[in-house]
Amino acid sequence: MYKKMLVLLDGSQLAEIVFPYVTEVAGRLGIDVTLLHVYAPGSREFAPMYKAYIDRSADALQNRARQVQNNTGKPIAKAVEVRGEIKMGYHADEILRYVDDNNVDMVMMASHGRSGGTRWSMGSVADKILRASKVPVWLVHAGDEKALPYDKWPTRTLLVPLSGTDVSATVLPHALTLAKQSGAVAQVVLLQIIEPPVTPSYYSPEITGVPFNWGQFVEQEITRGKKNATEYLAGIEKQFKEAGIPATSIVGTGTPAEEIINFATKNPYTIIVMATHGRSGFRRLVYGSVAESVLFGTVNPIVLVKPQ
Repeated sequence: MYKKMLVLLDGSQLAEIVFPYVTEVAGRLGIDVTLLHVYAPGSREFAPMYKAYIDRSADALQNRARQVQNNTGKPIAKAVEVRGEIKMGYHADEILRYVDDNNVDMVMMASHGRSGGTRWSMGSVADKILRASKVPVWLVHAGDEKALPYDKWPTRTLLVPLSGTDVSATVLPHALTLAKQSGAVAQVVLLQIIEPPVTPSYYSPEITGVPFNWGQFVEQEITRGKKNATEYLAGIEKQFKEAGIPATSIVGTGTPAEEIINFATKNPYTIIVMATHGRSGFRRLVYGSVAESVLFGTVNPIVLVKPQ
């Protein structure tokens, strides 16, 4: 599924937090990488310096990725290639144009800045890339200096939130592919949260068909939802296990975004892989309420897949 990955760098140490992810993913999946630095027209005199930095980073990452590739013990059909590119122009526009023109399969980038609590601080470039990218975007939180580098994680879990809809299921091929790069320690957790029905402000059994015993109705709906979700996830879990990937299913109740964030908070060595709902807004695409809440509510790495 993945042949080319684009990694965005701006010359800062914050952006370089993606380096362990690049080497592990590229080495284990055998995909080629392009490091891209976009600079403003007013900085063209620094272009040679940008080019030297990006080329030096590409050489170092290629050596590390090939070492990971050799350490997997699997036959190597093709050695990983890492190259550097610089472009002049407006950052988000040039990045999106490069993705389209070069058949990029995935974008990896760091989220910059700091904010209160443990929330992400999204920069304008990252925000535009997320909203407009046609390919999956892997975001790594750059604000936690104490975070353990990805290549040092003691365990690796892929959390795949699902809602039972076709839209959320579009993430499954991506999750399956990414799970393979994590090696023998990987596990996949399939999560579906059943939301209790919202109590209506006014209803009558004759009009809505809802009984006056609202508590009993809610309990019945939750039980029915859990049964359907358990059956649905069991089929998906079987697909992962048949591919040799440890997988487990969790069905819970509550607010989906809150439960996803709670799981990620309790399990720090977790990558969240989820679909966005790419509905058209007035001026821009939106993530979907759950994906957006998770994005801004956790510091875990997150891979967002937009359904085509």
